[in-house]
Amino acid sequence: MPKGSAGVPVLQLETLNKLIRKLSPSPTLFFANMFPETNYPSDSIKWDIEYGSSGLTPFVAPGAPAPKIGLDGVGEGNAKAAYMKEAIDFDEVFLNNIRQLGTQEQYMTAERSLARGVQKLRNRIDRRREWMYAKAVVDGGFSYLEKGGTKVAVSYGIPASHIVTLGSTRVWDTGSAKNPIEDVLTGRQVLKDDAGVVPDYALLNSNLLTLLMTDTDIQALLKKSAFGNGDLFARPAEVIGTLLGVPLQVYDGFSESQQTLSSTVTGGTTTVISVPDASDIAVGATARFYDVSVANTWEDATVSAVDVGASTFTISAATAASFKANEDIVRFRTKLISDNDYLMFSSRNADGELIMEGMLSPFGVNRRYGIYIDTHETWDPNSLVTRLQYKGLPVMYHPDCIYKMTVR
Repeated sequence: MPKGSAGVPVLQLETLNKLIRKLSPSPTLFFANMFPETNYPSDSIKWDIEYGSSGLTPFVAPGAPAPKIGLDGVGEGNAKAAYMKEAIDFDEVFLNNIRQLGTQEQYMTAERSLARGVQKLRNRIDRRREWMYAKAVVDGGFSYLEKGGTKVAVSYGIPASHIVTLGSTRVWDTGSAKNPIEDVLTGRQVLKDDAGVVPDYALLNSNLLTLLMTDTDIQALLKKSAFGNGDLFARPAEVIGTLLGVPLQVYDGFSESQQTLSSTVTGGTTTVISVPDASDIAVGATARFYDVSVANTWEDATVSAVDVGASTFTISAATAASFKANEDIVRFRTKLISDNDYLMFSSRNADGELIMEGMLSPFGVNRRYGIYIDTHETWDPNSLVTRLQYKGLPVMYHPDCIYKMTVR
């Protein structure tokens, strides 16, 4: 019987990487599927940032030298590429079934196990890519780990005037002077005035869409339109989007992460909690604490503050139970667009250029690009470690094509 992957076609790296390339990203990845990726020569990525249109070519006298153009904005952005990798173990039962001359059923079971494991690794990297793009557009930046465990942050320069928090009298749920229609039209006009674009996407989650569906001003306006209330409840996103003049899309994407607690959580007392890395945690996320010594035992809390530098998060109220450091775990589930946010953006600037794209950086001694899979067999216990790697970063050329409102 051959050792390792020798003589086993499905375990050859060429075959595994062909499999990875055939696996299509999930259609639910809104941002990652919208913007293309291209190779960049190093992991120190630089890009041009522009505000406004590209201007006009000047008149010059015949025979005079041509003026050299500059950027219409702040200059150059730069950041190190984000690196990610993850592995999965296939045990000796899998290896025996995939190697030996056994039954066809054994071999097919091993192949399915391999395919499912590789698909899981691919899905997790794709969701991390979606997280990066969503954080860039929705929050204007994000934090991640660099070589040596250093936490770094990248900010994409969305103008402060394009990130609006409504006052207490204007909030869409309880404001005495609330007016969602006027707020949306104001945001559209800001994008027209500053970037010369009309938004081709407006994103919100299902919770905020429900709020708009029950807004009395919107319902009153619909009674005078060709839609009426029946169409509102049958096709709410399409109807309200048409009414506001912006293609409305419901985006319920979320991220999940899990960490082992770095500090003890004392029931009834502790509200500030340490974890190895707070980069993935967002205010408003649900933190579910698990007591790993007892099956199906957990407690939920809401994250009220995050300190990425200190690797801590704060919960709005202390848990009733206690949880042990370096043993118990906490799992976070975070909406990529919160219940309070309404986002409008144009995917292209006034000249038709995409506002952002992904830059892929080389990694490994062979300068691999994109998503790459490799394997390593361990001797005791006998297993096949299968690893997936990716290195890259979204870059944003036209941050003034984005407008976000916090509406409640």
